[in-house]
Amino acid sequence: MRAADEDRFREFARDNAVQLRRYGYLLCGDWHLAEDLVQSTLHKLYGAWPRIRGTDRPMSYARQTLTRCWLDERRRPWRRSERHTGAVPDVEDAAADPAVLQQHAGLRAELAAALATLAPRQRAVLVLRYFCGLPVAETARELRCSEATVRSQATRALRTLRGAFPGSLAESEL
Repeated sequence: MRAADEDRFREFARDNAVQLRRYGYLLCGDWHLAEDLVQSTLHKLYGAWPRIRGTDRPMSYARQTLTRCWLDERRRPWRRSERHTGAVPDVEDAAADPAVLQQHAGLRAELAAALATLAPRQRAVLVLRYFCGLPVAETARELRCSEATVRSQATRALRTLRGAFPGSLAESEL
């Protein structure tokens, strides 16, 4: 890879790593796995960077790649046997730790737990649609499925989330 391309890639990785990590966390519910997913994504992006740099949407490509990495990770048999304890190791600056910030948010913790109960595709649809703010067409393109599939997965996922919060949230709040 040329030096100019490497510099552009480094700049892209530096500017977008935090956003990709947050997206990865919303998909998998584990900050450490989210970091691993971002590393895998950046590794794959580095190999494809000469093709990607010419496009106007490298972040879209990165989200697609991260989503694929996560879905592939979910298929691995050892992931099914792992149990997450929810314990976060000590960090130097506890105020900067996203897990600590989430714990102080109340409803966010409940919502994260409810998100963890969703099927992987449903969770990916909700994160892309409502966290990343993508329209149905772009979500369908990133997940390589039809727009009708995105709408039906979103409907089912929202119905499941509403069931997790009976009486506490109106339908319009989700």
